[in-house]
Amino acid sequence: MKSFVYNIFVVFIFNLLTKIQVSLAECDNLQDTCPSISPNKQTIFINGLPCKNPANVTAQDFKTNELSNASSTDIFGASVKLVTAAEFPGLNTLGLSIGRIDVDNDGLVNFHYHPRATEMIFVKKGVLLVGFIDTQNQVFQNVLKVGDVCVFPKGLFHYILNQGFEEATVYSVYNSQNPGQVSIIPTTFDTTLESVEKLKKKIISLSASQVHGDIISSTS
Repeated sequence: MKSFVYNIFVVFIFNLLTKIQVSLAECDNLQDTCPSISPNKQTIFINGLPCKNPANVTAQDFKTNELSNASSTDIFGASVKLVTAAEFPGLNTLGLSIGRIDVDNDGLVNFHYHPRATEMIFVKKGVLLVGFIDTQNQVFQNVLKVGDVCVFPKGLFHYILNQGFEEATVYSVYNSQNPGQVSIIPTTFDTTLESVEKLKKKIISLSASQVHGDIISSTS
């Protein structure tokens, strides 16, 4: 009898843990739409954004012009704009974010990763050298032209270098409504122009070598 009760208990615990794991993952929507309330108007704080009153939802919640213009350019000659459900209410609960990247000629989107999302990019304008580094320090690098699409896996450092003769524009999609972004700047090395040029030369040398086993060494 004790053995039977013990087995029942073990099965119960196993089922409970399974349900907990499932609940931690992103789940399907329980309703058609859930445009977000502006974070500035939040009175409760949850893992995500609360929905608007359905009576107040309009068609405007499902369109945005946030990607019409580039954001400000950083020291690397790149402009990165990330649009989440906080700026685009219709994205709420859909597990998506969008972005726009503009890179000056010889500009660089420096090494960074998104802890909660895979990123897929589409090149609208320009010629770009892009790549990511996996957990074995293996480099995967490609040259992208207009119309090309590339994917950067979740949580892996990646970069974009403009090697063309004009400014480049890229649009991106993330499979999370809050991808997050972690950059190696400014803690890993200084941001002087000399260091930036060293970093660009290192990336170009990886392209020239075509050796996937190369390991990114210190940029200092």
